Amino acid sequence: MTFEFATAGRVVFGWGTFGQVPDLARPFGSKALVVLGREGRRGDELAERLAAAGMRSVPFRVDGEPKVATVESAVRLARAEGCDLVIGVGGGSVIDAAKAAAGMATQAGGLLEHLEVVGEGKPLVADPLPFIAVPTTAGTGAEVTRNAVLDVPDKRVKVSLRSPALLPRVAVIDPELTLSMPPRVTAYTGMDALTQLIEPFVSNASNPIVDGLCREGIARAARSLRAAFRDGSDRAAREDMATASLLGGLALANARLGAVHGFAGVLGGTYGLPHGAICARLLPFVMTANIAALEARSADEPALVRYRAVARIVTGQPAATAMDGVQWVARLCDDLEIPPLAIDHSPAALDAVVAGARRASSMKGNPVELPDDVLRQILRGSSAVREVIG
Repeated sequence: MTFEFATAGRVVFGWGTFGQVPDLARPFGSKALVVLGREGRRGDELAERLAAAGMRSVPFRVDGEPKVATVESAVRLARAEGCDLVIGVGGGSVIDAAKAAAGMATQAGGLLEHLEVVGEGKPLVADPLPFIAVPTTAGTGAEVTRNAVLDVPDKRVKVSLRSPALLPRVAVIDPELTLSMPPRVTAYTGMDALTQLIEPFVSNASNPIVDGLCREGIARAARSLRAAFRDGSDRAAREDMATASLLGGLALANARLGAVHGFAGVLGGTYGLPHGAICARLLPFVMTANIAALEARSADEPALVRYRAVARIVTGQPAATAMDGVQWVARLCDDLEIPPLAIDHSPAALDAVVAGARRASSMKGNPVELPDDVLRQILRGSSAVREVIG
């Protein structure tokens, strides 16, 4: 057995830890590019706290999903203002934009030189600016991952800038920042977290550390995602989901994902669908396809045994079958009111998505290779109002 485990230089978790950000940032620099969401939430508060700590800051807002042009604008601002560190405060899109800006601010070449799939995939040469990640949602786990997912509109796909050097120096996870999330965002981000716990657990590159993280995270998401959706002020549920998101990020950064995320970058780039909604609606159909393919091989396939473990965790039933887990996930999507995916069902459109998904790095982590006709069936199922699973 051979594996490695890498994460942020320091993880600070707990209620009220947002207030520690200036003290945590001070050793890394004196002028921060503060990357925020569209509405700039927590930006003024952080700027005041940084100023009180003797630090200067420059705000940069991310409007929606981060694009290549978004990162390029942030890099220009950071360089022009002489910023020597980056702080990202927001959801996964904000964290990814900030992470990419920190990475590219010190590179001599352009962003496309370093992007996967659509670019040259060159490694980063210079050390990135120090980066501190402060998530305000509970889903992506981007605060502890080594990649930044970016939208490339002219290619109609989302791809990653990836390097171990992109891991944040500090990740600050304060569940209090998630209390303001509306139900729909709670649902989408929560399903992203659950998917990022299940896929690494059954992937072809899991390891004992990831296994433990996934088991704990799946259990927390299973008991708390519905509760957080129904009552956003439920502090116990919010803490569970913040923990699950963190554990999912740790897992995916140190194992692999699977077909759900193989599809997600292509569907997100092609149709502009929310990432969490894509994950939610694809997950039960990918699980079904994988289970069928694994069962055709052997009842003792390691990934199949893991799918049974997932079912036992989410249902709480010791005798649960792998398909019981699928049914539980499907019901959860309905309970969270996540709509079917609005995609083009024409043969050409489906074939284009399948071809793009096959090129995605995440697809390589799926526990079994799925043929094109099965991949097309998954796409049709995820966009159906109701389709019998199993």
